[in-house]
Amino acid sequence: MQPAPDLFSSRPYWAERFGTAPVLPMSRAEMDVLGWDSCDIIIVTGDAYVDHPSFGMALIGRLLEVQGFRVGIIAQPDWRGVEDFQCLGRPNLFFGITAGNMDSMVNRYTADRRIRSDDAYTPDGAAGKRPDRSVIVYAQRAREAFRGVPIIIGGIEASLRRIAHFDYWSDKVRRSILPDSKADLLLFGNAERAVVEVAHRLARGEPIHKITDVRGSALMRQQLPEDWTVIDSTQLDQPGARPIHPDPYQATPACSNQVTVKPHLRPRRIPRDKTVVRLPSYAQVVEDELLYAHASRVFHLETNPGNARALVQRHGGREVWLNPPPIPLTTEELDRVYELPYSRRPHPAYSDSRNPAWEMIRFSVNIMRGCFGGCTFCSITEHEGRIIQSRSEDSIVREVETIRDQVPGFTGNISDLGGPTANMYRLKCKDEKIESACRRLSCVYPEICSNLETDHRPLIRLYRRTRGLAGIKRVFIASGLRYDLAIRSPEYIRELVTHHVGGYLKIAPEHTETGPLSKMMKPGIDTYDRFKQLFDRYSQEAGKEQYLIPYFIAAHPGTTDRDMLDLALWLKRNGFRPDQVQAFLPTPLAIASAMYHTRRNPLKRISRYSERISVPSGLKQRRLHKAFLRYHDPQNWPLLREALKAIGRADLIGNGKRHLVPSWQPTTRCDASDSPGKSAGRNPQRPISKRRSPTWRSVNTASGRAAKKTKKR
Repeated sequence: MQPAPDLFSSRPYWAERFGTAPVLPMSRAEMDVLGWDSCDIIIVTGDAYVDHPSFGMALIGRLLEVQGFRVGIIAQPDWRGVEDFQCLGRPNLFFGITAGNMDSMVNRYTADRRIRSDDAYTPDGAAGKRPDRSVIVYAQRAREAFRGVPIIIGGIEASLRRIAHFDYWSDKVRRSILPDSKADLLLFGNAERAVVEVAHRLARGEPIHKITDVRGSALMRQQLPEDWTVIDSTQLDQPGARPIHPDPYQATPACSNQVTVKPHLRPRRIPRDKTVVRLPSYAQVVEDELLYAHASRVFHLETNPGNARALVQRHGGREVWLNPPPIPLTTEELDRVYELPYSRRPHPAYSDSRNPAWEMIRFSVNIMRGCFGGCTFCSITEHEGRIIQSRSEDSIVREVETIRDQVPGFTGNISDLGGPTANMYRLKCKDEKIESACRRLSCVYPEICSNLETDHRPLIRLYRRTRGLAGIKRVFIASGLRYDLAIRSPEYIRELVTHHVGGYLKIAPEHTETGPLSKMMKPGIDTYDRFKQLFDRYSQEAGKEQYLIPYFIAAHPGTTDRDMLDLALWLKRNGFRPDQVQAFLPTPLAIASAMYHTRRNPLKRISRYSERISVPSGLKQRRLHKAFLRYHDPQNWPLLREALKAIGRADLIGNGKRHLVPSWQPTTRCDASDSPGKSAGRNPQRPISKRRSPTWRSVNTASGRAAKKTKKR
């Protein structure tokens, strides 16, 4: 992987003379105060504008500002007309369009496709301030507002839709977002390098249609360049009748920068940087689920910046062209990005309105990016990549001090030092050559790679240094924790448990059974048990009463009703009664979403004989799987009784401790702990409150008589 030019090495644009704005302007009046007659770049976002590095519009806006450009923000515009898109005038260079920190469909709808009642990224949490498929709608309105202005789309919504993808909300395969939005360019992933390069090239007068070679970008082409060699993806990973599946997790050895075109012919060496892999066309993946699964597999195998090739996919009469992923930022570059002059608070235009998302993160610090876990249901890898990008310890400490000294309402507690995964800070491959050649989808599944450095000492030093700062009372860790890595470092667990847990630590084993865990690429529940032993041991040594809060996913591909039953029995044995549960939500491009749509397993070579996956896709079955997680809720008991009888486990229906659900049913809504004649067990997730005993109705005659006698007593 060739090093990229320094992110801040370009000569600043002439407008640098205007200096740094207190906040990026959202109105012409603010532009007048700054002395601007126009904006060079206008960012349109589906989120309220918060000038904080955790918000994409602020990070990209401030980065472009330090490059010398005048950047304006249009936040949550009224998409039903063009007036809001004209409020800052015509941008000199381009419109940058993003849905915000969340995909707009995930933001607006639950896993059951019900519309949400609130929006954490909107003032006062109000819902309905953004449209469905925001990037498409905003791009079209910006085009209507100012014809001829280049439109560049980016952010997580655009990243996850850069090729043909399964859309859960419409239950069909949709084409790439590029032709639907009519954008000139799509920048995927963390797009700092790409957006800086594109901005400077446009500023130099280069037409947008000539900018075709930027890493981390996608565009539409009428025809392919003649000096490139096209390899059909089916030659690399043939979706045919091969019953033998090679291990997709075996690390490939470091090799030359050459590829073989056809294995059945004499090898012909082709330069990788002039090779493009043709994915099955949009029309093909719509018609053939096997080809969709194959395309998903090939796409994910071409995501390592060190060896990824360009991809192309036919959409009607045009081609969607994806350049290789961007080169990750260095520690020095990441430090500068996070130390730009953010005000670290919502724009003053919001006055006293609450911003729930900002309130959640205003006392937290992002210490790293990326995730090499490869969980199939997660979109982090498709967006941020597998290579960990870490900030320096000094930079993180400076941000903690900034929060202490400048952020209003700070009481001495840092709410989080983390990122996509809290304990992947500074973890990386032992050899850059191996890292550049590797095509594994996960560095930790089915087991931790022998080439992965798992030293947690830099993170321990960071924890100790930050909590030792003057004015800092506590430093909590709230980001997700990869516990299979943590058990490699008992010293880290001791440090975490003794100083950085506020009574409860959330952790995500996701399931207990091998079947669904193998489709998630998550470790077995025995790994969680080993972590829990260490967690409990060090909590006791510290004299603290602390609890693990495990999270589980219902209705994930590969999960059967029996798997969920076994999970429910595990929950009951361990005294867990979850209040909130999550059902699997198929997001575009995720491997698990390909499983959901095709019932095939893209983790293995796809063929007509490849593994078929059990997929809980019907509404009733998805509700049943959620009901197993909340086995203690009386509203779920009728559904669970029916399911237990259907799978031959009616022996779990009864009023004893060994039973999962009782044979009686309350006439009023209550918790399972209110059953007559029983004492409620301790629930580490939810304290038990005293309630008035409800009335009961019997499910069968025998249990009905028993319930009546109990009630009389």
